[in-house]
Amino acid sequence: MRILHIVGSISPAAGGPTEAIRMLIEHAPPGYTSEVVTTNDPAEPFLAAFPFKITALGAAKKSWYVPALTRWLRANRDRFDGVMLHGLWEYTGVAVLRSIAGHKPYVVFPHGMLDPYFKRRFPAKHAKKWIYWLLNDYWLLRRAFRVLFITQIEADLAKQSFFLHQWTPIVVALGAEPPPLTPHSSSSHSSTEAFYNRCPEVRGKRFLLFLGRIHPKKGPDLLLEAFTAINDPGLHLVMAGPGAGNWSDELRRRIEASGFGSRVHWPGMLLGEPKWGAFAASEAFVLTSHQENFGIAVAEALACGKPVLISDQINIAPDIAADGAGLVEPDTLEGSRKLLHRWLALSTEGRAAMSAQALRTFAARYDMRHNTQVILRVFEQAPHTAPNSLAEAN
Repeated sequence: MRILHIVGSISPAAGGPTEAIRMLIEHAPPGYTSEVVTTNDPAEPFLAAFPFKITALGAAKKSWYVPALTRWLRANRDRFDGVMLHGLWEYTGVAVLRSIAGHKPYVVFPHGMLDPYFKRRFPAKHAKKWIYWLLNDYWLLRRAFRVLFITQIEADLAKQSFFLHQWTPIVVALGAEPPPLTPHSSSSHSSTEAFYNRCPEVRGKRFLLFLGRIHPKKGPDLLLEAFTAINDPGLHLVMAGPGAGNWSDELRRRIEASGFGSRVHWPGMLLGEPKWGAFAASEAFVLTSHQENFGIAVAEALACGKPVLISDQINIAPDIAADGAGLVEPDTLEGSRKLLHRWLALSTEGRAAMSAQALRTFAARYDMRHNTQVILRVFEQAPHTAPNSLAEAN
């Protein structure tokens, strides 16, 4: 079965959707092959690093409107048995509705883009989205064979974003890959060395790891302020991830002014060996997000046997708390402080038990080598779609 993945950007900096696509392709069931089409500029250097076929149709000057995508889909859709659209609110959705609907079964993976957090956080922008919703994305989701949600929480929350909605949902488990290393192996040593080369200030020191975009939605300001309130001079904090312009620069200035600058480290975005080495060398992973439909980095931390200290606004938080694979508190300053204090209060035995449970939770819930099979086999339930009058008109 040939599957086409459509996404606005497959840049590694885009985070979750990019990782999801890569894992869906690399761990596909036997007999499945995939391609990707994107509106990235074909000259982007990161495209060559992916081990699968990518067609990039954008330009150096980024634009929302990419008519070349519609033309390409019409010319190539018959090569595929099914289409998976990743994300909403982009021209990719317009192109799918105009070129795929009625011709090939397609599913939409919103990746959290229907969460009502954005409705509350940006009401003016949400009001503008209503126009686009009525013109395109309402119909896009309504005509999809399935709309994929990662948790039942995400599926329930999605209904709150727009009172006018209609789709056929299915809840599937996302996840992560196990690290390409084992404890005490030479590959583990290589990865930790790769991380220490990027962040030499924490060699031989205890640290907590934040790994993700330095963006207001991720709550790094809460984490940094909570970190300055704990009394453990031997503990450091690694803030790994791409910054969000002037805001991330402001966070750095604040932490320097607080007197904690020597214990907070900013190695930038970590990929490959340095990323896995950061997980391996850390005490625990921490993420104080205000909204997270999944959080692939959370699953990656569990795969490394690391307890996760997370906010209750991460949709898999109930599972983490139920399993005892980490600690969960509200996405407030007080909640963030409590997360860190609870971690520091744990005994050595308590931390070891939580670490062991992290591995069990990953294996049972979030191993993408298994979950990919379930996600892609959704297409095997799709009927063969004949063109209808609307599709032919497009």
